[in-house]
Amino acid sequence: MGWQDRDYFRTRHTAYSSGGWSGPQSAIAWIVLINVIVYVADALTDYQIRRWTAAHVDTIKQPWLWWQFVTYGFTHEKAFDHIFFNMLTLWLFGREIEYLYGRAEFTRLYLVLITAGGVLWSVTNTISGSPDIGLVGASGGVVGIFLLFCLHFPRRTILLFFFLPVPAWVAGLFLIVPDILGALQVSTGGQIAYSVHLTGAMLAALYYHQGWNFGRMLEALGRQKIVDRWHMWTQRRPRLRVRRPQDEIFPGDDESEEDEAFEKLQREVDRILDKIAREGTESLTRQERRTMQRASQLFRERLSGKR
Repeated sequence: MGWQDRDYFRTRHTAYSSGGWSGPQSAIAWIVLINVIVYVADALTDYQIRRWTAAHVDTIKQPWLWWQFVTYGFTHEKAFDHIFFNMLTLWLFGREIEYLYGRAEFTRLYLVLITAGGVLWSVTNTISGSPDIGLVGASGGVVGIFLLFCLHFPRRTILLFFFLPVPAWVAGLFLIVPDILGALQVSTGGQIAYSVHLTGAMLAALYYHQGWNFGRMLEALGRQKIVDRWHMWTQRRPRLRVRRPQDEIFPGDDESEEDEAFEKLQREVDRILDKIAREGTESLTRQERRTMQRASQLFRERLSGKR
């Protein structure tokens, strides 16, 4: 399949496109689906699943249970409004962030947000001597994703409380300020984990302002280089051309050479589009952006019959 045939080259799919539920193509869809499945299964088992999936204050002391710092983010309280508003917020604002960063990078970011929130919550409660209570909910990840939306689109108008139109940065303040005030209160009996919310918010702010990309961090560690090298070895190599002496005297068809150059450019564009789908548009280098511009211009010229 050529690069001009790819759906995401022909049309820009935003988070608010009419495509609806995109299933396996969307990290948001998978996150929401997993949360709903766990919620229903938990209710059907008389809320026994949370005994295994919830994180606890003592979890930080038990390395064999550290996987709970991830699973707690896919478990919710019995009250339906807990999972409903978390998933609704993630669905409304997270799709735009997933488009910016790509499905793979968004998934990495979301998992880091909930994991960091759970770890810091467990550490702070252990230090303060809190009782061994449980922690469930995706709020840490959802708050971080929503704050990223506010940072990327501060003047985007959204409906606060579903009826009051305000800029996104104002909605961000309404979200963060109560968490700060709640975290300053000395209380161990509350049901809202303010420290988890604030961890997600602070990590998201650092991610935005520092220009982080966890995929590129992994690549710097060498993991992605190994994967790319494997793809390079397993991909079909271009055929070698043998230049004969008579070719110098009787040059070959310029059109065939041009077609070969176009095919080479097409393979490079395919690689760049795969990278966009994996890591988002912000991961492109300056050279890759120039390649895409040159390819777009060349393709338009071919369609118009200039070549």
